[in-house]
Amino acid sequence: MVVAAETRRKPRKRHASAAVGIYYAWAGRGQRSSRDFLTGGRRLTALPVSLSLTASFISAITLLSNPAEVYCYGANIGFFAVSHVMMVFVTSEVFLPVFYRLAITSTYEYLELRFNKATRLLGTVLFIVQTILYTGIVIYAPALALNQVTGVDLWGAVISTGVVCTFYCTVGGLKAVVWTDVIQIGVMLAGFLSVIIKAVKLQGGLHVIVSDSERGGRLNFWDFDPDPLRRHTFWTITIGGAFVWVSIYGTNQAQVQRYISCKTVTHARLALYINLVGLLSIMLCSVLAGMCLFSVYKNCDPWTAGVVSAPDQLMPFLVMDTLGDNPGLPGLFVAAVYSGSLSTVSSSINALTAVTVEDLIKPYTKMSEKQGFWTSKGLSLTYGIICIGMAGLASVMGGILQAAISVLGVIGGPLLGLFTIGIFCPFANSKGALSGLVSGLVMSLWVCIGALVYPPHPEKRRPLPLSTEGCNFTTTGRLNWTSTALPTTPSLIMAATPQSSADRSLLVDSWYSVSYLYFSLIGTVTSIMVGLLVSLLTGGLNLEFESSLMLRKEDTTVYHLVKLFKYKVTRRAGKLDLTTNEERISGNNNPTFCDVELDTHKSSITT
Repeated sequence: MVVAAETRRKPRKRHASAAVGIYYAWAGRGQRSSRDFLTGGRRLTALPVSLSLTASFISAITLLSNPAEVYCYGANIGFFAVSHVMMVFVTSEVFLPVFYRLAITSTYEYLELRFNKATRLLGTVLFIVQTILYTGIVIYAPALALNQVTGVDLWGAVISTGVVCTFYCTVGGLKAVVWTDVIQIGVMLAGFLSVIIKAVKLQGGLHVIVSDSERGGRLNFWDFDPDPLRRHTFWTITIGGAFVWVSIYGTNQAQVQRYISCKTVTHARLALYINLVGLLSIMLCSVLAGMCLFSVYKNCDPWTAGVVSAPDQLMPFLVMDTLGDNPGLPGLFVAAVYSGSLSTVSSSINALTAVTVEDLIKPYTKMSEKQGFWTSKGLSLTYGIICIGMAGLASVMGGILQAAISVLGVIGGPLLGLFTIGIFCPFANSKGALSGLVSGLVMSLWVCIGALVYPPHPEKRRPLPLSTEGCNFTTTGRLNWTSTALPTTPSLIMAATPQSSADRSLLVDSWYSVSYLYFSLIGTVTSIMVGLLVSLLTGGLNLEFESSLMLRKEDTTVYHLVKLFKYKVTRRAGKLDLTTNEERISGNNNPTFCDVELDTHKSSITT
């Protein structure tokens, strides 16, 4: 059987990742400092870092859940591309120059430099909680795919994913993480493209897939409804998504740790912009894959028919259904999903180790560089084990994409607000910072938990219809299709039925029904507003601050571009003014306009 053969081949992917870790452990055997282990000695270049940035948060969630989102809700998630562009510009102009200039290993070192030690500790703890939860989701996602496609034991796949990541993170450090990410991003793109090309060929061309998607209402790009209660619109995806992504790239240790490891700030900026190309490419592939998924199953939805138990299993099912007769292709997709998981989990383990060493151990203990080096290795192993355990929680969190973004937004939003007031507002003090962070966290948690307890009405989620009218099968076993009579009625995708309107208050129908993409925005705005207000009330205007901790106009690319433009305009204007040029070259030779008066009484000529 093809799938069984692919299952036997897949360990080579694990072996390749482990081999990279062994290589960098050998190549860096002379390095014995935790800083070299965690930042690569700040000698990395733009290209590998950019690919690593892309791979870090383009995980198995993207490969499994983005196509499922298009299948169920439409292709308007493609507007995440706009939020990616906004994120890269803001990160490059605001956060990167400050963090790079300070040469910090942990992002949260900045919080102590700018505010106080308590703010740093709280920020560090929140990051650790956020990252462990998110990593649990990322480990569980590919395990689910492997279980669906190959029949591999679900928890065996979970453990193997965590063990491989933990191994090469512990052995090779940041350099191993970055270079395995470079390999994995190529595998992810190849896996996506294999499914897309096969589906296009199967359906008779790309125009057929686009036409099917349009008739099925999946090309819903022009939805500009400003209602914040709608799950996905242009505004929720671009504005809400921008806050989520800026909180990741601007302040999240896993991303910041990469671009500050570049050898110059120019390489760091270039890495961000090359990373943007990768993000846009992956987003385009995921939208096309979702459209292919709908075109193939437009008349026979496997989810509604009960063949798969969750939308996140649709892509693996498509691979099994359409690529099973092509040796190598099912294994390529499985490797792509596995690569997405490895890249994100390894980044998370490395980041968790960095903040623990720099924020929770070094400030309170005296250890040599060698001791710090071996402590970092031990922590990588420990966090790998913890993240494997958290995958069990992910198995009960529902839709993978929404769960992941909710985790990132609820905690990332308040942290983004905290860093923002630190970088932009010189009068923000430690009391305001702590008050704002706690308030933002409470507010975002309140709306997130409320949304879980009281799901919004279906008309706000707007799931699109899925039909089983064309089905001609029953399932006698797992993924075995046999002929039977047609079902009597078509089915529609419906989420869990919310409580009746009589039981729902205004608070439930408004506050708890806000789009999950706005969780980060709510936390950020609350953190900024409360932080600034408390700072003003507690004497922030009298605060003395260090200018190096703030964003300076000289840090931004925009400032230098404007300066260059003014220089060129001035230079061109000078060339056109012939009189000025002549006087600059030869001076003014008309004695009538000479501004030097001769004083005959103070002549230096002797008589």
